[in-house]
Amino acid sequence: MQIKDLISILDLSVADIEEIFATARRCKEKQKKGEEYTPLKGKSLAMIFAKSSTRTRVSFEVGMLQLGGHALFMSTQDMQLKRGETIHDTAKTLSRYVDGIMMRTYSHKDVLEMAEHATIPVINGLTDLSHPCQALTDIFTIIEKKGNPAGLKIVYLGDGDNVANSLALIAGKLGLHMVLCIPPGYEPDKGIIKEAQGLADHSGAKLELTNDPQAAASDADILYTDVWTSMGKEQEREERLKIFKPYQLNGRLLAKAKPDCMVMHCLPAHRGEEITDEVMASQQNISFDQAENRLHVQKAILTLLLGK
Repeated sequence: MQIKDLISILDLSVADIEEIFATARRCKEKQKKGEEYTPLKGKSLAMIFAKSSTRTRVSFEVGMLQLGGHALFMSTQDMQLKRGETIHDTAKTLSRYVDGIMMRTYSHKDVLEMAEHATIPVINGLTDLSHPCQALTDIFTIIEKKGNPAGLKIVYLGDGDNVANSLALIAGKLGLHMVLCIPPGYEPDKGIIKEAQGLADHSGAKLELTNDPQAAASDADILYTDVWTSMGKEQEREERLKIFKPYQLNGRLLAKAKPDCMVMHCLPAHRGEEITDEVMASQQNISFDQAENRLHVQKAILTLLLGK
């Protein structure tokens, strides 16, 4: 890859995405065979967290360990950022200590600023606008399970959040059929959708926005959902529960999809809200394979960015 940072799917060419997937497959194969693969021996990754995390922290930390490197967990509550140090100064300082920075935060501008001033690679571990590592993992998992994703109907149900934004962009890049089924007023970022549609026009992708979950689920190959209330929006939870109820991924909705439809969720799942226990327990649920693949896809990203 020719890029320095991974902030958005827009940073990646189709060739970059294919290289990430090929490297992720190699990382996964080596781990499953018990083969040592340590291209990042002696390298360090600073992991900055403004948002709490399970999968992002563990997958990046374990990933660096397996690649022979070291990861440092840094909560913004314990850093000088909390006491007024600028992102500019933090980026400059960390660039003298470590080989890469992963940041999981609220404001997308913070990650952009970190990347602007750091002289080392910066990886977006999640912002309110974008979640590129998740979207890459999702398509990697679909390819692993279904083969060539071209022609598959991939349906995302729920909030037009960072995951929806990044899925729209990667679908546009790769020429996929993506249906975003979102309640009115909760659509993805307008700028992102404009970018995604532009990509789709070039690649032949089919990008649909709808607010009819029954129609969206019909003949779907993949049904994908995410939490209805993201971190930082907890005060909206009760209102969202009412508005999003028709978008719940349950047995009735799953029955409208193809018989071999697979269910995805980036986790954590709020069972009984966006997805039912019945669907989580079904053989069609691949969300834990999806969670595992975060490790392998992020190892690929780390290898390609930090191993230069």
